[in-house]
Parts: sequence; C-alpha cells; structure tokens
Amino acid sequence: MSDRTGLNRGLFWLYEGHGRGPFIFRWAMLIFDFVTIAYFLLAPFAERGPRHFIVDYLIGAVILFDLVSRFYIAKDKRKFLMRFLPWADLIVVITMFAPLLVANLAFLRVLRAVRAIRAFTFIKRAGKMWSFVSENEQVIDRVTNLIVFIFIMASLVYVSQVRVNDGINSYLDALYFTVTSLTTTGYGDVLLVGDSGKVVAIIIMVLGLTLFLRLVRAILKPTDKVKQECETCGLTMHDPDAVHCKHCGANIHIKTQGQS
Repeated sequence: MSDRTGLNRGLFWLYEGHGRGPFIFRWAMLIFDFVTIAYFLLAPFAERGPRHFIVDYLIGAVILFDLVSRFYIAKDKRKFLMRFLPWADLIVVITMFAPLLVANLAFLRVLRAVRAIRAFTFIKRAGKMWSFVSENEQVIDRVTNLIVFIFIMASLVYVSQVRVNDGINSYLDALYFTVTSLTTTGYGDVLLVGDSGKVVAIIIMVLGLTLFLRLVRAILKPTDKVKQECETCGLTMHDPDAVHCKHCGANIHIKTQGQS
C-alpha cells in the first residue's frame, strides 16, 4: 500500500485494510447489499410514488460510489473490467437513474443479488473467528450460488414471458416457476412458451437441479476434509490431521481450534 497516496490510499484502506474503520465500512456495505436485494424483490409489489424515485436515486448513488471506488483502487483495471460483478452493478445503476428510459428492463435490478457472492466472500474473511462459518463454509457457499442462480433465472423467465405468457404476469410468477422447475416439483400450472422459453426451462432444469443436488449433498454428507491450500502444489482439501500434502509431500499447517 506504500505506492498509494491521497484518496487512493484512503479508499484502499477502507476496502482492503485492517482496523475498526474498514471493519465497520465493510459491514455497512454488506448490510446495504442485503437491504437493497430485499428492496428490489419487494418493490414491484408496491405502488410507485415520488418517495420510491428518491430511494432509487439514493441507492443508485451508493452503488455508483462503490463501483467507481473499486475501479479506482484496482491495481489491474483491465482485469477488473473483465469481471461480471462490475458490469452487473453498472446495469443496476442505469436502471436506478434512468427508470423511464429502462422501465421495461427494471427486472435487471435483481442482478444486485449477484452481490451476495461478494457478501459471502466478506463473511468468510471476517468470520474466521466464527467456528460456524468455517465449519459450514461449503454449505454456505452452495446456498449462495443457488440463490443467485434462482434470482437470475427468474429474471430471464420474466423478461422472456411477461408479454406472451398468460401464466407469467409478475416477477413472483417467474420466481415460482423457477423454483418448482429446479426442485422437479413441476405442478404444470405454469408453462413457458416459445423457443426462448424452452431454452430457459432447459437451463433451469439442468443447471438448477445440479446446484440443488450439490447443496443437498453438502448438507447430508459433509466432507471429512478441511480446506487448506498447499503453498507448493495448490491442493486445497486435506485430512483434518494432515501435516504433509498427499499430492506433493510438502509441509502444511492446518489451523485447529485447540483444547477447550
């Protein structure tokens, strides 16, 4: 961080540094992420008024600040732009500041749910002191991936079917179809129409069912391995009592809870 000065140094400290200030800032952003996710999911069911536009602008300003700040402190800006998260945030910002121009694309705000992935990464970093997080890391990771997948696929169902399918009249209808499809419940009361609908349904059933089964497997059959990357060969999973990597034989140091 020595090569950073001024504003760049201050922002980097907030996002990547240590101490009380960065800790509070990151938790504030984490809470903001989940509050805005809930807002985007519930807003379509509320009657729009002037206050909603004010809230939209405020949320858009915070997201824009976060996006610009992360781009500003990124060491490799080209690599930063190659990631999906920044572009998802940019789309959300556009839908917040130009609601009239993109009124038909408001469903894209649900891309904010993708931030749940970054939120989980922060929880893992800040939650090393919490045994629950470390012991259930795999389950939490798969729950996060499944939730994000459901929200994104529900958005695709909504945008491709809302005007051509009598069974899809709201985002809730799309979410209902997505969940019943990936859990193989398939009540049959809502069916997608057209070629695009068939493609979306296939993606939901194939990828969604895979993610769902991986989650069930992680819950019912937790791994007997621990996550500890070998600095020599990169192998990440080892036996809890291992002192050497099974792949390359290098020494590894697995942190334990110690005696209670």
